[in-house]
Amino acid sequence: MWRKALAAALLAFAVGYFYHGRPDLPEQILQYISLPNFQQSSQSQNSLEKVISAAWETLITLPTRQWSKVAVGVNACVDVVVSGVGLLQALAVDPGAGLDHEVLHSKEDLREAFIHYMGRGAAAERFFSDKEVFQRIARSAAEYPGAKLYVGGNAALIGQKLATYSDLMVLLCGPVGPKLHEMLDEQIVVPPESLQETDEFHLILEYKAGEQWGSTQAPQANRFIFSHDVSNGEMSSLETFVASLDDFDPDLVVLSGLHMMEGQGRKVWEERLKEAVSAISDIRKDIPVHLELASMTDKDYMNSIMQEQVMPIVSSIGLNEQELLFLAQAGEGPHADLTAWKGIPDVGRVSDILLWILEQHGRSDPSSEADLTRIHFHTLAYHILVTVDGYWANQAAAVMAGARVASSQACGLQSVDVSKVELKAPLEFHSSHGEPREKLSLDPAQPVTVWRRGNVTFYMTPVLVCKQPLRTVGLGDAISAEGLVYSELKTQRAF
Repeated sequence: MWRKALAAALLAFAVGYFYHGRPDLPEQILQYISLPNFQQSSQSQNSLEKVISAAWETLITLPTRQWSKVAVGVNACVDVVVSGVGLLQALAVDPGAGLDHEVLHSKEDLREAFIHYMGRGAAAERFFSDKEVFQRIARSAAEYPGAKLYVGGNAALIGQKLATYSDLMVLLCGPVGPKLHEMLDEQIVVPPESLQETDEFHLILEYKAGEQWGSTQAPQANRFIFSHDVSNGEMSSLETFVASLDDFDPDLVVLSGLHMMEGQGRKVWEERLKEAVSAISDIRKDIPVHLELASMTDKDYMNSIMQEQVMPIVSSIGLNEQELLFLAQAGEGPHADLTAWKGIPDVGRVSDILLWILEQHGRSDPSSEADLTRIHFHTLAYHILVTVDGYWANQAAAVMAGARVASSQACGLQSVDVSKVELKAPLEFHSSHGEPREKLSLDPAQPVTVWRRGNVTFYMTPVLVCKQPLRTVGLGDAISAEGLVYSELKTQRAF
């Protein structure tokens, strides 16, 4: 008996020695060793997803005080979702080198911009200046096999998500044509002034992870959006939206569509942005306003939104990694020298930029006149919700709720299926890329890591990434909407 015990001990020692010296020891070897503590990494990984998903179900709870009425505006349209590579091939466009364009003027511009972002696996949205060419492309897209029509526009998508909560009344203002009106949830109220005779169409060119076109391969699934949309581009429904708030009397306002004005040219957006700020300023000060950002390329326009115009007068913003880095670049903030994120955005760098936004353009300084106290950041692998202390409650549940809906909706499901998702978030990371630099870790059983920098609190949770996403459009809007549903505004501070 003692010989068997000694042999087992020597075997364990030998395996430990070789595994320590060779961490790349093939897993197949371990399968033949009947030591109780050895597990295949795939099993271990799968158990992490199970633990995180189960923890979400336990820890995500609605706030004590919930919103009863939410007003959402102002961009709305019909999305035509189609295979990007398939459509471009149908348009007789050949693959080639990618090149970004701030505004698309031709099919060649479209091809180059699509390839540019497909190769990065990044989302983008552009204005197509030529109305006739756009209409021809739109007809081809609508006739392409497998093309699907959906509710589109950040405001309409956020409204649709909010309307899934039966106790929540939702007002939607935007250019609502007959097809879109037919597709909206019955619970959504649309003012008569927002109805128009024709729909605005946006084309969504999707691509899958690993999809190849020419020499370009997509590292992850995503989409490229473009449109010739004048109604949304001029935010023509904004004044109607603000005017309707008196009768509707919401306790939360969600605003989106500012990015659509960028394609109208500087002269138009400078004047229209001033009018937008004037309209937003007319919203009662005790009603929090959430601003949903989207893809932009004009640094002057972003600076106008960030420094001089909109950001100081809203209380919350939602954005992704592309928009966050562009904010830093436009405002010469932390890590502005980065041209793009490499792989999963570094948590420390993201944290630095989020803190900078609240310090420079928010109310982290109590003497500041700015209203911004909350930022909901989302990227593929994880989300961070950051707030100035004393203004918001239930934010741990809010960030987890946003991550949960990202995991389920990407897979086209009502709940998370752990067999169809994978954990890509880092298990260890730092609170900052500089100093002070606190080392942090993710606990799957309590999947919200919390840290503070001054009077600002960060809540970070992983996303269980869908392995084969069915649809990526609108995920950011669903994330922000869900995060807002689970957020509570503290009563001691009126914005």
